[in-house]
Amino acid sequence: MEYIKNFNVRNERNLTMLVDFYELTMGNGYFSSGIENKIAYFDMFFRRVPDGGGYCIMAGLQQLIEYLNNLSFSKEDIEYLRSKNIFSEEFLNYLKDFKFCCDVWAIPEGNPVFPNEPLVTVRGPIIQAQFVETMILLSINHQTLIATKANRICRAADGRSVMEFGSRRAQGYDGAIYGARAAIIGGCNSTACTIAEQMFGVPSAGTMAHSWVQLFPTEYEAFETWAKAYPDNCVLLIDTYNVLKSGLPNAIKVFDDILKPKGYRPKGIRIDSGDITYLSIKCREMLDEAGYEDVKIIVSNSLDEYIIRSVLRQGAKIDGFGVGERLITARSEPVFGGVYKLVAIEDNHAIVPKIKISENEEKITNPGFKKVYRIFDKETDKAIADLITLNDEIIDENKPLTLFDPVFTWKKKKVKNFYAKELLVQIFDKGNLVYDCPDVLEISKVAESESEKLWHEVLRFENPHNYYVDLSHKLWSIKHNLINKYSSIYNEEE
Repeated sequence: MEYIKNFNVRNERNLTMLVDFYELTMGNGYFSSGIENKIAYFDMFFRRVPDGGGYCIMAGLQQLIEYLNNLSFSKEDIEYLRSKNIFSEEFLNYLKDFKFCCDVWAIPEGNPVFPNEPLVTVRGPIIQAQFVETMILLSINHQTLIATKANRICRAADGRSVMEFGSRRAQGYDGAIYGARAAIIGGCNSTACTIAEQMFGVPSAGTMAHSWVQLFPTEYEAFETWAKAYPDNCVLLIDTYNVLKSGLPNAIKVFDDILKPKGYRPKGIRIDSGDITYLSIKCREMLDEAGYEDVKIIVSNSLDEYIIRSVLRQGAKIDGFGVGERLITARSEPVFGGVYKLVAIEDNHAIVPKIKISENEEKITNPGFKKVYRIFDKETDKAIADLITLNDEIIDENKPLTLFDPVFTWKKKKVKNFYAKELLVQIFDKGNLVYDCPDVLEISKVAESESEKLWHEVLRFENPHNYYVDLSHKLWSIKHNLINKYSSIYNEEE
């Protein structure tokens, strides 16, 4: 499909200043303290899967890459910051000549991801590694949320087509555009968002609005005109007045009068209101009786994975779903809680792990510069668990691997006949892009194939099996030594 590969809404916008203000004040503080070039490591990760699910789908990396690859402060940016009267001239001069020089690793888009494992790791001068926090979280949080929701909806559809219909209900135009991109990654086969096709080469689709039908003196004339305009791709919206007494009879008559004599087959009908289970069953009966067994029935109207699953279990005769607001806004849980935390610094070229302590166990961070391995069973090709290790650890696939729960450490499992896949790949090397982004449709295939490697128990909607993200013994020991160190300091102060 032809599309403008480098076309992007942000090409006409410099988003360098899309940062939380404290990133600038901290940057100025680092600079004035003379520690702006101290090497730091940050991890972006999340703590909980939305909707009580068992997994998420990684998305948003391409937009993050575009941001990092185009970081530069304009003259207007510098003048604005100068007008705040809190930033030193030395710091402003540094920003004027700013060049991104960090190393970045990330889990490629489309891969299932789980709580507490690094999705993105940044290594570089503290002033830069801290500065990019907002955009890392913004890019990954939003698209991972929508891709995950789309994947749930598409699994509920059980092989039927799902079209993303949410642009008009999205949170702003970037929400519509990048939400459509994420929806395709999650498994939708098309989007109503035309610019998404132009930008990303994903299929756009659409039929008509009720206003088209209302415009004509009769419903039949509206359908007749449409069929003449689009004889080889005719899909009619049949619920403007009455689906069974008016809409479908008029649609069938147009199929008989206009399309069939010219050798065309109608593609489908769409229902946007009413009891879609009952209406779809009756429409299927009437279409089949009229000789249109191949005509698809498409439904829309505030759908989500639970409604889709419910109507299909009730026997609805539906071939495709148009899903709008509950997908594009992830309405059931519209916040993806990714965070960005300092995990290490370098001191005399040695990596010094750092930790954040909390009374809430899930908020205690995993320290150090790390790798993430996915462990697969060789016989089934199913994922067993993810293992976070220190960056210099290598898994020997020829030896049994002992996995243990990082909290309930007595829970152990010895794994044999496995293979390990390293998930984090390098994206930037000292500020130079070293990663080729696949197109969105390729990423969608990754999401489909990699999700199939998860056990069904992890994929289910209610009470999914807890997919384990374990720590290597070395990493676990470092973490607990740091916990004990800071706990002892706290206890002495008490």
